[in-house]
Amino acid sequence: MLAHAVFVLLGRKMNWLYLSSFCLYFAVIGGEVKRPRGVAISKASLYDPSHDFPCFDGSSVIPFDHVNDDYCDCADGSDEPGTSACPNGSFHCTNAGYIPKYIPSSRVNDGICDCCDGTDEYSGKVTCANYCLELGRQHREEQEKKRALLIEGHQLYKEYCINGQEARQKKMERLEEIQKEKEDLEDRRNALEAAKVEAEIPESEAKQRHLDTWKAEKSRRKEEADMVKMAAAFEDLDSDKNEIITYQELQTHLEFDIDSNGEVSDEEAKEYLEEGSEVDFSTFSAKVWPHIKDIYKQPVTKTESQPDESNGQKSHEEEHGDEDGDGTGDENGEEIDDDEEETPNPEEYDVDEGDQEDDNDDEEGDDESHTPWKERFIDAKQARGDNEDRNHNEDDDDTKDMPEYNEETKALIEVADKARAAFNEVNDVYKELEKEINAINAFLSLDLGENNEFYSLKDSCYEYVDREYTYKLCPYNKCTQRDKRGGVETSLGNWGKWSEEKNKYDAMIFEKGQSCWNGPDRSVKVLLQCGLSNELIGASEPNKCEYEFKFQTPAVCRTLPLEIQPELHDEL
Repeated sequence: MLAHAVFVLLGRKMNWLYLSSFCLYFAVIGGEVKRPRGVAISKASLYDPSHDFPCFDGSSVIPFDHVNDDYCDCADGSDEPGTSACPNGSFHCTNAGYIPKYIPSSRVNDGICDCCDGTDEYSGKVTCANYCLELGRQHREEQEKKRALLIEGHQLYKEYCINGQEARQKKMERLEEIQKEKEDLEDRRNALEAAKVEAEIPESEAKQRHLDTWKAEKSRRKEEADMVKMAAAFEDLDSDKNEIITYQELQTHLEFDIDSNGEVSDEEAKEYLEEGSEVDFSTFSAKVWPHIKDIYKQPVTKTESQPDESNGQKSHEEEHGDEDGDGTGDENGEEIDDDEEETPNPEEYDVDEGDQEDDNDDEEGDDESHTPWKERFIDAKQARGDNEDRNHNEDDDDTKDMPEYNEETKALIEVADKARAAFNEVNDVYKELEKEINAINAFLSLDLGENNEFYSLKDSCYEYVDREYTYKLCPYNKCTQRDKRGGVETSLGNWGKWSEEKNKYDAMIFEKGQSCWNGPDRSVKVLLQCGLSNELIGASEPNKCEYEFKFQTPAVCRTLPLEIQPELHDEL
């Protein structure tokens, strides 16, 4: 028995017996509460020195003098609250004047002061100052600031709620008002629309008649112009002036060189003459001209300003004569551009062939060389001086150069214009009401919080700038990122929903932003915290293309700070 006792005593480090017995096992506070070192006051009753000590996990019961003997007897470490013997033990820092806390028992007597009262370092290796009172003072000041901030923030929150609720109420009242206005206006609008449609029918019919008449006139003028060109072309191609165009005469015009070998062969010339050797004017106008009018090139007459490039050679006109002033020039010798050929005035020039023939029959001393088609050409050329050329592209616009409407049509247009103006005036108001109704319904569909506290954030944007980027948050709209050096904004996400966490109004979710290369669409989670102003205070990218913003606002200062932290108290 003696040997066993000696062994146990040695195993438990007998050097502890050099300390006074109660100072070894107990901390005596104010002469009232006795407890082993490292035990909280709340658990002091579990360590009764008058009884054996039961391990908290029920694994064993040991003599009480084995508590804090620097030897771990209990599997849960409950017998060594004041030493580092048990790897899973915990040491309680009383920290009088500040916040009590537990530290792992492995930190006891490790040479580092973990408790602000220094009670974890009692071996004498180091000396720890007790700065709990100073920490407590600073903590109380910080807590007081937080309390004041939350109190003021809560007051602002209530104002936000009132503003949001009033705004929603006004929107609902306005919606009811304009819906009634719209209903009252609808009957009048429908009546004016019916009157407009009724006035537009005769107007449209009169305009169409005018347009049809003008299109017919344009077609007639075009035919006249084409006939004049055709007559000029016939006369030009009929170089011997015998009223017959032969294939040899066509060979002098290189534009009929089909194979572009520099000459017009017999076959090529005959091809244009419908496989014949010669054609008269009638055949030319009916069969040849339609196929060559886009190919035929009208000869150019030299003017005084043009150099003589013929080197003494006679021109085509000089060789054959320009006996009647036609061909490619007018009476003044000016060049007539094929694209600017003037057309005859319908009032001065009658294209009815029957009338022309009658006139020819009545003329005395008629020159046999003046055939009806030639007279038609000469008369047309004389008349076209009073008319401007019609552009070849006039068919692209049927109303180009169209004369003004007659008085009857103008009167119908005036009536229709008045009907349209009356309808448009009412219809514009009607559309504005519809637009406002849609905007109010969109507003009312927004989730502005339980008490409409987030109303103040709507239609506003907030920015945060870091070393590289400018981040922008527009609640209920979008989030963007822009390089500080310039460039366009990158969409990080569009308004999606509130968070699906316990308190959904603590985070906003923005989704479907610009796609990342080889990654997902960008998105943002906006974490909200109580603050006295609306301010974006942080932005980061914790995961690829997944951003996190921090935003402070009174809109989340929902509750009064009854207790931010437990009251500071001494465990003495």
